[in-house]
Amino acid sequence: MAWRIPLADIDFDMQEEEAVLRVIRSRWLSMGEETQNFEREFAEFIGAKHTLAVSNATAALHLACIAAGIQTGDEVIVPSLSFVATANAVRYAGGIPIFADVESADDLVISPSSIEKSISEKTRAIMVMHYAGYACDMPAIMDIAKKYNLLVLEDSAHAIGAELDGRKLGAWGAIGCFSFFSNKNMTTGEGGMLATNDDALAERLKILRSHGMTSLSWDRHKGRAWTYDVVDLGFNYRIDEIRAALGRTQLKKVSGFNQRRAELTNLYRDLLSELTPEICAPFAKPRGASCHHIMPILLPKGTDRIKFMEGMKAEGIQTSIHYPPIHYFKNYAGQTQFLREPLPVTEEIGMRETTLPLYPAMTDEDVKAVVSAVRLALDAEP
Repeated sequence: MAWRIPLADIDFDMQEEEAVLRVIRSRWLSMGEETQNFEREFAEFIGAKHTLAVSNATAALHLACIAAGIQTGDEVIVPSLSFVATANAVRYAGGIPIFADVESADDLVISPSSIEKSISEKTRAIMVMHYAGYACDMPAIMDIAKKYNLLVLEDSAHAIGAELDGRKLGAWGAIGCFSFFSNKNMTTGEGGMLATNDDALAERLKILRSHGMTSLSWDRHKGRAWTYDVVDLGFNYRIDEIRAALGRTQLKKVSGFNQRRAELTNLYRDLLSELTPEICAPFAKPRGASCHHIMPILLPKGTDRIKFMEGMKAEGIQTSIHYPPIHYFKNYAGQTQFLREPLPVTEEIGMRETTLPLYPAMTDEDVKAVVSAVRLALDAEP
């Protein structure tokens, strides 16, 4: 379908085209100088000591769990209101994701009090997810982790450029994981990044990323190594030079992108408050500085969400759901090992959340059209 206003859109121009051509003309396509420069520049951007580019954010989450020492039977506390990869990555490592509730209808991030209630003698880590680009209560979560001797892993797929207390999200915990999927604040199509300030974790992640090998093709191409050893059961989670080049170009733009997202979000809030006061727009008083990845709203209780979304579709406007709670999915539902406490806030939000379009190329008139369509869709309710 040709949407009048899509949910998300990319912002590529001649700079991205030139970056791709630069790589093609270099005749080196896999994890070379472009990747090293991308990692260095991203580390500077988020204020981390080490960053490692990978094939996607799910790979980053998986490697983070492995490097954190998650093994069979270990528990990791995660939000259920997240993309399924957050929990799946724990299971890939043999661990058990334990779902915690979110804070409130205004703050859709994992609740510190629910985290603490979910801790057992098997808990090894907490994996937070900075929903929509808004910060979790990291000071409280870091205090809990210190109290119980747990590692904190950050799913920062939504949070490129967001910060709290002067520190970028993804640089608070032991390991941060970022996504460059096509709908993210900066994109390489597919791709991800790991970040850590721990030298030992960085070295382990580097080894795990490429088959457990001690040197890469680039090292041998540059004459720095003749052969290699395999010292761990690693994976093929490498990124390629084309995506690294796209990432370097997008990284230069992302602060501007985020500023425009903030302006659009503020306009959404003003118009929704005026025209659809029955709608709840979460994160009215966010912690720190958001990067405004998506624009979630909560429909009035009792609204037929599918009918509402069909009404938006009739106006040519794409909407989505972020997210069906993970513990409702067939692959998780009914398995009591994943639930230690009830998740009443997550479950209520999961019935009401709808995501409106948000991307830097949107105009103010686009936002006005979306909110007008929201009013029409709500008025169509019986």
